Amino acid sequence: MSSSARYDFDTVVDRRGTWCVQWDGVADRFGVDGLLPFTISDMDFETAPEVLSALRARLDHGVFGYTTWQQDDFRSAIAHWYATRYGTGIDTGQLVYGPSVLNQLSQLLQMWTAEGEGVVVHTPTYDGFRKAITGLGRELRGVPVGDTAALERELARPDSKVLLVCSPHNPTGRVWTEAELGEMSALAAQYGVPVISDEIHADFVHEGRVHVPWTRVGGEGRWALITSASKAFNFPALTGSYGLIGDPVDRAEFLRRMETAEGLASPAVLSLTAHIAAYREAASWLDEARTYITGNLALVAERLNGAFPELGWEPPQAGYLAWIDLRPAGVDDDEALQRVLIEREKVAVMPGAVYGAEGFVRLNVGCPRSKAEAGVEALIRGVRAVTGRAS
Repeated sequence: MSSSARYDFDTVVDRRGTWCVQWDGVADRFGVDGLLPFTISDMDFETAPEVLSALRARLDHGVFGYTTWQQDDFRSAIAHWYATRYGTGIDTGQLVYGPSVLNQLSQLLQMWTAEGEGVVVHTPTYDGFRKAITGLGRELRGVPVGDTAALERELARPDSKVLLVCSPHNPTGRVWTEAELGEMSALAAQYGVPVISDEIHADFVHEGRVHVPWTRVGGEGRWALITSASKAFNFPALTGSYGLIGDPVDRAEFLRRMETAEGLASPAVLSLTAHIAAYREAASWLDEARTYITGNLALVAERLNGAFPELGWEPPQAGYLAWIDLRPAGVDDDEALQRVLIEREKVAVMPGAVYGAEGFVRLNVGCPRSKAEAGVEALIRGVRAVTGRAS
């Protein structure tokens, strides 16, 4: 930790035995216990001390009855965050609440699509999107990131009913420009397609890039912005997310579904507490966490490109997920690489095939630098092994 830092991101926190998906659930996906994991997108850091302090104070109250999110403390904290972080005013009357971003996505897909209809997404695609879309019997219609012509072709199909945008994009870490988002919005409006913008990675946009909330480009079209503070401040286990829905009829229908059909009128009080504290008090923690992650990503770039100059790998524009194209280094057998990483290196790294991209990996470096270093070195040894290169 540097002398100027207020927060400690170097100390390793043992997460084993805490019912943690990344550490305790690694065998569920990789078939082997005890691997060093770089997988699901949460961080190994304690959440901000400002959030922990607020949670402790709420716990000390001792009464945990039914709770409402429709109160000014929560709404005004969100408005404060958008004003100070993004220079964007929001209409707090457009706010909705859900237990998770993916739950909100599911509700919106059920509102705006029917079985067999198409949902347009950018590829490679976050696997949670794929599961939600296909699990509801909808058709995932992928268009390559940045291919506007392909996007228009899919939106023009009469049974393409929703454009699902990941902003910033997972897994690539791309930050869409305001012009790009405006073009998406115009195309969606032209073909009468509602837009769902998942912005859960927005708070981790790196220096030199600017996140543009969909509220700035959505206009009078039908749209929903869905997000949560849980990704940036690392408290997904508390559950909780919120959204903004532009059309009042759509908003009323969403709230009706959540409060009656889904029986989710009362949110988790600790989630509300954490959101308010994060947005009101913990911006400095997030800024330091982002700076620390930038250092981890720079380490990955230095080590990877030092070992395999042909990769020319550059850190993502947002987030702590290193999306790495290994094909220039000669990796053409994902299964062979995974076998080496699991059996010899004892690490768990997400294969690109999960997101529809063979020859890639997604390495989570939201962790102390010592772990990030261990992960990239294991990956380098794995690539050398499967490509027959000497170390």
